[in-house]
Amino acid sequence: MPRILKFQALFLIPAAILALTFATLVPHISADTPLTTSPVVSILHIDGDVEPILATYLAEGLSDAAQRRAALVVITMDTPGGLSDSMKDIVQHILVSPVPVAVYVTPSGARGASAGFYILLSADIAAMAPGTHTGAASPIMVIGGIPTQLDEVFRKKINEDAMAFLRSFTEKRGRNPTLAETAITDAKAFTAKEALDAKMIDLVANSVDNLLYQLDGRTITRFDGTKLTLALRNATQTSFELSGREKFLSRIVEPDIFFVLLIIGVLGLYTEFTHPGVIAPGVIGGICLVLALYAMHFLPVNLAGVFLILLALAFFILEAKYTSHGVLVAGGIVSMLLGAMFLIRSPLTGFGVSFFVSLAVTLPFAVIAVFLMRLVLKSRRWKPATGKEELLGEQGTVIEALAENAEGLIRIHGELWRAASAEAIAPGRTVKVVSVDGLKLYVQPL
Repeated sequence: MPRILKFQALFLIPAAILALTFATLVPHISADTPLTTSPVVSILHIDGDVEPILATYLAEGLSDAAQRRAALVVITMDTPGGLSDSMKDIVQHILVSPVPVAVYVTPSGARGASAGFYILLSADIAAMAPGTHTGAASPIMVIGGIPTQLDEVFRKKINEDAMAFLRSFTEKRGRNPTLAETAITDAKAFTAKEALDAKMIDLVANSVDNLLYQLDGRTITRFDGTKLTLALRNATQTSFELSGREKFLSRIVEPDIFFVLLIIGVLGLYTEFTHPGVIAPGVIGGICLVLALYAMHFLPVNLAGVFLILLALAFFILEAKYTSHGVLVAGGIVSMLLGAMFLIRSPLTGFGVSFFVSLAVTLPFAVIAVFLMRLVLKSRRWKPATGKEELLGEQGTVIEALAENAEGLIRIHGELWRAASAEAIAPGRTVKVVSVDGLKLYVQPL
């Protein structure tokens, strides 16, 4: 009997291991999926500028909804627009999402402008709340927050590219591509009712609950042509929020914050190099510069802007070294302002460093940079305060007579030193140190 028990144990142990392994692999479905039989609706949010971190957040949210086997993803939106590359990334994720996506411009007073217009029209269901508007998707060139007139050929090229991209999904969604294109060509904007009457959106809803109520039982056509009937009765709503990391990174990739980090980083390292041993500016500057380089990986940075900022720093250094009567400082300020304006290149959006931020950063930077360099140049003329160099040129009194080419004693700073001179010097005479050799001073009479 004991042998039988041992034999059975040989099978029970691997069976238990297999059961535990299966339990760790499979239960994530039940852990992520509600135990109730009610459908799951995942809620995502676009609130603010469309930028790379937001695109990453939406991609993760859509992936999470697919893992949860959600019945629908609702993206609430209130945005003035943003980066075209991030907008295209979001549109692509919506088009290939295995879970149907509804983009809902809300609350009342919100907008889905510029890049938000493309995102709205790319969804399986486009909806707006009363009192909202969308459109105004004309490509513009913005330098330092100031719209710039584009060359006619260049403007036409950008418009044609934007319209082709818009048509590529509005036609398959069964929306009105002709009228939608006027948001690009004429910068036209639409209220919720106008967009609904023009068949650019599918419905107007007062709230998310009202949106789900109207969609329950509705049959929609997915981007791949398949038909799907939405079952949303008693749906469980789960909100997918930005993580703390994504919230922090979303602040870093804002153009104004990026510019400030870049300038603080350069100034901190500049301070450390000109005043070694201070430590704190070097540490802070190094951290800020690394964060700026991280943001540079996401933002469409123009190298001309970076070079103009470095040129401004060179002008400030030269101003401290040479007398230019302010010409170099003025040139440095202009160069840094232009660098800030050109730093973020985004011809399809109004995304860039604002003029007021660039001005508020440039002026203090110019003052500090010139002041620090002048301190460095002035310190080179200071007499050493320690070491044997301190004794050079110092005056002392002869205590023990100095014979010609013979040693004697002198007093300097209250200390007795052995000294030698090329000529005889009587006690009480005042002498000046001309050189130092170890612990012996060579002097000459005054």
